[in-house]
Amino acid sequence: MSLPDAVRLTETLLALALIQQSLEHLVRFENERRLFGARIILCGLVVAGVASPWPLVALAGLSLLILHRFQGPYNGGSDRMGLLALWCLTLAHLLPTPALQELAFGYLGAQLTLSYFISGGVKIVNPDWRSGRALADVFQFSAYPVAESLRGWAERSRVLLAMSWAVMGFELVFPLTLLWKPALIAGLVVAGTFHLANACLFGLNRFFWTWLAVYPAILWLQGRLVQ
Repeated sequence: MSLPDAVRLTETLLALALIQQSLEHLVRFENERRLFGARIILCGLVVAGVASPWPLVALAGLSLLILHRFQGPYNGGSDRMGLLALWCLTLAHLLPTPALQELAFGYLGAQLTLSYFISGGVKIVNPDWRSGRALADVFQFSAYPVAESLRGWAERSRVLLAMSWAVMGFELVFPLTLLWKPALIAGLVVAGTFHLANACLFGLNRFFWTWLAVYPAILWLQGRLVQ
């Protein structure tokens, strides 16, 4: 995958993800409707490829106003990844040399890799994750499950223990998939399925669309590293 193709695919997927996130704000306060209505319009221009890259630049500027409105990335990790992708894409368009453009876009792919590895590292040093207790607490006590019937999973200690170690093991070895493209593709399928399961079970749909939007960056990075 060439750099222009990877950038174009990433910005299109990211714009669609941002549209999905923005729609919920159209029924909120008036200042939010203005901010997110403008974001939807700009994202539409990005998807259509109109006046590139200026709609993307405008989205980056608008992101600063949204950060000010909510005093930071109000929806946690998915907003942070979305912001990182937006600014890396903007720099990949605006930086003056191909080498710097590759560096900006490659940084996005590297950060995606680290997002899995660091997540696994944080979990494995936590005794509650190693025992399966952390997942049991999510099912039993948190507000995340989208159906009350899912809370019964908290009693399946052996299943949750296996799930905990499967998640931690996958996240920790994910950087190794960069060594071989088929392994990376398989890893992204597993990761995407994991995010989809979180969206279905816990309503964490923003993570699914935002992380999926960044996958072309890591596919490009892998090709660039092993060529």
